[in-house]
Amino acid sequence: MRNALRNLFKDAWNVPNALTVLRLILVPVFIYLYMNDQRWPAVAVFAVASLTDLLDGKIARRYNLITNFGKLFDPLSDKLLIISAIVCFGLKGVFPWVPIILVVLKELLMLTGGMVMLRKGIVVSSVMVGKVAMCSFVAAVFLGFFHQELAAAGIPLDVILLWVSAALAMAALVVYGKQAWEQLKGKKQPA
Repeated sequence: MRNALRNLFKDAWNVPNALTVLRLILVPVFIYLYMNDQRWPAVAVFAVASLTDLLDGKIARRYNLITNFGKLFDPLSDKLLIISAIVCFGLKGVFPWVPIILVVLKELLMLTGGMVMLRKGIVVSSVMVGKVAMCSFVAAVFLGFFHQELAAAGIPLDVILLWVSAALAMAALVVYGKQAWEQLKGKKQPA
């Protein structure tokens, strides 16, 4: 485990990972603002946090700054941001609880699986369906800020998009599970 942690933090301090850490720091700021009915500052914090997600990946790929830290903490910070937002929306009665609970359970399973894989020295990389789900969640949350306006117009687009996002997240779970299984099988084979 010590070697896995050492490898995780090796070459971890770069601009993309700093953006990931900033996103982690913005999560409690967002929660505080949203739960204290400061909608526009919460929108601004969520927008900045979402922008850091877009930037960290582009910078990491462009300048070959992809690290195990980034592979693990970038999706973790994304998940914390989205789960915090949808739970806050659930607590305020904006989003229904069923898709929220499904997503939280899925992420707990992913976190547990990720820790098991890390103990085996394997970092499971993100997959396209997971990225699409993340984009869909971001869109659902942005629309959720305008839930009252959408409800008044009779179009619960934010809630529909939340359900689509939850379905995509479940599909991502299957793909991640398959990827993890293949990596475990490959690790057991002699080199």
